[in-house]
Amino acid sequence: MKRIIAAFSIAAAAAVTFGAAAAWSQDGSGAPAPKASIELHNIVTGEPLSFEDAQPEGRDTDAVKYFLKTGKNPYVEVASCLPHGKDIFSTACSGCHGHTGEGKIGPGLNDAYWTYPENTTDKGIFETVYGGASGQMGPQYGNLTLDEMLLATAWVRHFYTGDVSKADWLTDEQKKTFKTYNEDDHITPTSDTPDCKPALK
Repeated sequence: MKRIIAAFSIAAAAAVTFGAAAAWSQDGSGAPAPKASIELHNIVTGEPLSFEDAQPEGRDTDAVKYFLKTGKNPYVEVASCLPHGKDIFSTACSGCHGHTGEGKIGPGLNDAYWTYPENTTDKGIFETVYGGASGQMGPQYGNLTLDEMLLATAWVRHFYTGDVSKADWLTDEQKKTFKTYNEDDHITPTSDTPDCKPALK
């Protein structure tokens, strides 16, 4: 009888564990650490970045998959996504970098000068945010999901005030229509915008 009870207990525990694991992965919060087709490195040490430390949520969105394959941020200049990026930046980044990237404790992010030249690319700025930089800029993988990092850096690209010809992150088509950021420009609140859909081209 004890053996039957023990076997039943093991089977029940396995069922619960399996069920939890299935639910965990189905809702997108339990996605395994993503694999990148591009090489991503710590901007300071040059060591490869590991996504084992990344938050479980936001690992397998279409935007993250696209970025890890191409090195391009599909949220850049997508109007429906900018309010989301603005909200994230305001909460997680503005304390050091300023409300519109003018710089405070951390360097400015809204002109053509970059502390790390690699940050002129989507890949480079992601590496800096994810893995951290020198000084007080620590890794942000504990604070933001991979998807949130892409949204926040898309907002950084939007409030750029420098020479558009030096905006390497913009496509040729985007450069033709890009307008230098004006703080008085109205950005529709997140609650009033349509669903954010990345440009997966």
